[in-house]
Amino acid sequence: MAATSTRRTTLLATGLLVLMTATWGSTFFLIRDLVQHVPSADFLFVRFTIAAIVMAVVFRAQILALPRRQLRLSLLLGALYGCAQLLQTTGLEHTSASVSGFVTGAYVVLTPICGAVILRKRIPGALWVAVLLATVGLGVLSLRGFAVGQGEGLTLAAALLYALHIVGLGQWSTPAQATGMASVQAGVIAAVCLVAALPGGITLPATGGQWASLLYMALVAGAFALWAQTWAQAHLDATRAAIIMTTEPVFAALFAVLFGGESATSRMLLGGALVLAAMYVSELSGRTHPPADPRSAEALHHDAP
Repeated sequence: MAATSTRRTTLLATGLLVLMTATWGSTFFLIRDLVQHVPSADFLFVRFTIAAIVMAVVFRAQILALPRRQLRLSLLLGALYGCAQLLQTTGLEHTSASVSGFVTGAYVVLTPICGAVILRKRIPGALWVAVLLATVGLGVLSLRGFAVGQGEGLTLAAALLYALHIVGLGQWSTPAQATGMASVQAGVIAAVCLVAALPGGITLPATGGQWASLLYMALVAGAFALWAQTWAQAHLDATRAAIIMTTEPVFAALFAVLFGGESATSRMLLGGALVLAAMYVSELSGRTHPPADPRSAEALHHDAP
């Protein structure tokens, strides 16, 4: 009975991560249009400020209930994520979007490496196969030529910070405290982005359509996504979570075709198939090597968001 409940919780966590990644993918063509009018740092600051305010109001009790240790860890995780966002955005100014997407996706390789080095965790062979499949799939989806320069270096640094964030969430997030931790992270991300946005002044969206896009990205791809990742990673191995999140460019391509006026190509289909194959291999590995994390037992009693 306990094994069945744990399995259902794991499936729910996986589904939440897929849904979160789909919301990320849905923002690409929106961001592409919005940053033509609003500087990237300003956009990130406004987006995460709205997310932080809404979460602080709705989840005030959960934030105040956080133990000091979880509060400090949330501050660290938020700083990692905020710096990663800024590095990725700055790097995008010096390289193409396709190369940026591939290099950012390097977190799928860096996550198990960071877990092995920092936490001395053994990664099953099947997960390394999934990592390889996901990396090749990202390359097929994204790369059309590659040169290493300032943009690629900044984006690789962002990928390392994303990997550390994923490892940290996997190690420190708990089901009972996920909501409070996500809310604190949103506030820290907004503060980090404010530091980058202040020198040039804050530019706000000018039209109703721009505000609508920004609100969607703040509430759905911001507040919801932060909570979903924090809660889901309380139940999933960090490497498996990273592999699931590589579906972001697959969803980005799908939404670009459906709503962005782009055409489906053989590269999209092949790259997407490889990433989905990586997810399948990762799922099989999870069934063969169930997580030994003691929090899985606690999760049976603290599943409520």
